[in-house]
Formats: sequence, C-alpha cells, structure tokens
Amino acid sequence: MQTRGEFFVSAPGKVILHGEHSVVHGKVALAVSLNLRTFLRLQVTSSGKVSINLPNIDTFLSWEITALQPLLAGCKVLAEQGDPKELDAALLKRLREFAGLSEESTDTRSMAVLAFLYMYLSVFAESPAGITVSVWSELPTGAGLGSSAAYNVCLSAALLSAKGTVSYPLTPQQESARWSREEMELINRWAFMGEKIIHGNPSGVDNAVGTWGGFLRYHAGNITPLSWVPILRILLANTKVPRSTKVLVSGVKDKINKFPSVMKPVLESVSAVSCTCEQTLTEMATQGPSAEHYDILEELIDINQHHLNVMGVGHSSLDTLCRVTLARGLHSKLTGAGGGGCGITLLRPETDASVIQSTVEELKACGFDCWETSIGAPGVQQHSSAALRQDILKILNSY
Repeated sequence: MQTRGEFFVSAPGKVILHGEHSVVHGKVALAVSLNLRTFLRLQVTSSGKVSINLPNIDTFLSWEITALQPLLAGCKVLAEQGDPKELDAALLKRLREFAGLSEESTDTRSMAVLAFLYMYLSVFAESPAGITVSVWSELPTGAGLGSSAAYNVCLSAALLSAKGTVSYPLTPQQESARWSREEMELINRWAFMGEKIIHGNPSGVDNAVGTWGGFLRYHAGNITPLSWVPILRILLANTKVPRSTKVLVSGVKDKINKFPSVMKPVLESVSAVSCTCEQTLTEMATQGPSAEHYDILEELIDINQHHLNVMGVGHSSLDTLCRVTLARGLHSKLTGAGGGGCGITLLRPETDASVIQSTVEELKACGFDCWETSIGAPGVQQHSSAALRQDILKILNSY
C-alpha cells in the first residue's frame, strides 16, 4: 500500500514537431511530448540523510541533513515561501563547493546532482526532512529529447508533494493522477529553476512540455498548451552523431546576418508550417483524423526538413534517415538543433507492422538507435506502484 511518505512520478521527454530554431528568432514553434518517460521514486525517511540514486549514470550519493542546513544561511530562498522567482547565485555557489563541483563542471551527473540539492534545500528550507530519491529514464541523455527537463519536472513534482506544497492527487481508486492547473504551474516554475541550473538560459519549452504534456505552441516567449490534440505514432531515430546546439544556433544566426533577404522568408515559412500544422492537429482532434490530415502532416514534414537543410542544420545522417524511410512511403525530419542528433518519422494508422519492422532494422544497420513510440503523451503524473511496468518498478525499488 502506497503511503504519503512514498511518491512515484513520471514525466515525458519532448520533440520539436515544427519550428526548430524558430524559438531563437521569435517565430512560432510546436513542441510535443514524447512517450518515453523519466520515472522517479521519492521516499520520506527518518534517516537524517538526503540521498539520490541515478541508475542510468550509475550514481549514488548521500548527505547528512545537518551538513546541508548551514548552506541556507542568509539565502533568499528562505523568503520565497515555496514559489521561486530566480536562482539564488549564493546558494548555487555554496552547493558547488560543498559537492566538489567546479564552475566548469557541466557533465550530466554533476548537473543532475546540483539541481537536486538546490531544489531540495529550496523546497524544504524551513523543515528539512530525510528523503531518498531514485531515478530511471527511458530517454537517452544529450540527444535533444528533453531528458534533463523530464528529470527536473519529476524532481519538482515529487519534492513539492512530499513537502505538502502541492496536493496528493492520487486516490485509492486511481493508478495515475495529475495535479490541478495552479499546482502544475508551480511544478513547472520549479522545474524551470532546475533547467536554469543545468542549461543556463533555457527557453522554458522543455520543462513546459514535461509538465503539461501534449502539444505546446511557442511564440515570442509565450508558451500555450493546445487542448484536444491527437496522439500520433512515430519512429524516433537517434543518429548518435554528436552536435553542439550552441554552434548550430550560431551558424543559423550568421547565415541570417549574411543573407537576410533570403533567410528571413525561410523563417517566416517555417513559422507558417507550424501554424498550418497546429490547425491540422486541431481539426484532427475535433473532426477525427482522416487520410487527408495525414497527407498534410507528411507534406509539412517534408517542407520543414527542406527548410532546415537550407538553414544549414542538416546532416548526412539525417539525409540517410529520410532516404531509408521515404523508400517505404514514410516521411521524416530532424528534431532539435540538427547537425545529427535525432529525427522523427510519422506513422500512419494503416502503416503495416512489417514496414515498420524492416525500417527499424535498416536504420539500426545504419548505426542508429530506434524506438517505435508516440507523441502527444500526458505530462507529469503521480502513479501508484501498480501502475508502473514491473521492470521499471524493479529498478526503482532496487536501491
């Protein structure tokens, strides 16, 4: 029987359906939740310790609460009453020193630990409690799929629930439940703080997708969840080609500065693709999906991928993805910064399983990782232990 001293939560990753690099330039972009999730178990304990397990990167760390409490002295998080406004630079500096992390430490493990300690101390500032957090994720890290945001959303929801700042939405009759809109807004704000710790100056799109799920519209800094959108089947391919988002974004900016009369219409067209896609998804949700709707989505995918190549963020590995899938009548595009990384392939309802299997086999033969999954999944949720797959529960319970 699950008690209020134990919390199981999960949050999805994300893909950019249309509008890669539009976020940087104030145009319309569509982001969508990916049905690959991060799972977190939080246990309130009487051990007097704060512990975290990160099985994906083989990390277990534990600290005495009495050693953590002095780090809060004079910090402004004590006055924020559970609702973050901005990062406390003094607390971050103390935590880096306490955990032995240099200013240059930006690896996945270090950033995950730093975000955990910061959020724990901020949420439990007035009444520290012993907790043990265990995390496992279906999302690969560093692939542009919002793995850090899913982690931060899970942390935020679990910590706030354990503290009592947000409610315990799960009833005995439910296997999964979500919080109220106001509570999810608070969860999102805390998750954004974690994203700032890890990424410095994030857009807020990734944590918003992890919180709300479904499809989100991003325009000029405003993020709007879309209601009543369909869940779409996709293949997700990770080319495993490393790339630097910073370098790719800079390259697009340079091209815009060099050829403004050429590139600005391209950005406008990308924005129009996003708006047309949004309209199509709305029609699919209200009228029911049709073959014509899928035809439109496929055309938009092809148009957007051509745009991205013009912008200079394509890659031969992504060309291979598009060639392999198009040979089977499927349509693909990159997601994220480009230059390698991940791509998505839309699957129609009538796509035969043998077509999917042969596509996956050929993509794996090209050296790609590949998953058949869906987009448009629910955002952050609290679960009973019975709602989790046994393999995931076994990992979370093994520490």
